[in-house]
Amino acid sequence: MPFIITDPCIETKDTACVDVCPVDCIHPRKDEAEFAQATMLYIHPEECIDCGACVPACPVAAIYESIDATPENQKDLVEANAVYRLGDPDAMAKAEETVRAHIAAQPTLMAIPATERQAAHATH
Repeated sequence: MPFIITDPCIETKDTACVDVCPVDCIHPRKDEAEFAQATMLYIHPEECIDCGACVPACPVAAIYESIDATPENQKDLVEANAVYRLGDPDAMAKAEETVRAHIAAQPTLMAIPATERQAAHATH
């Protein structure tokens, strides 16, 4: 699985990563109906070409280049990225359920502003 979007994206949903993605694998976009309801953005693992353009574009450093690089306390969000499929209500609901469980399990981390959360991963 290529790149993983993690919790600094939760409620931030900055779409700078979407704008630089050459294959349109990050969803939901602002012009998609699901955007308003989504808690965060997701990278479709089979559509991603592993180019890495999204990483420097993310203003909250929410994107990791692999499962191994993803902090342990963010690994549950690997599954959210893996199952999210735009247009499939069941898959989208399962991904969002995973994100809500992550939020509930990480109250201290989630209380940190998104812009500071990546640095806090190492200490929580």
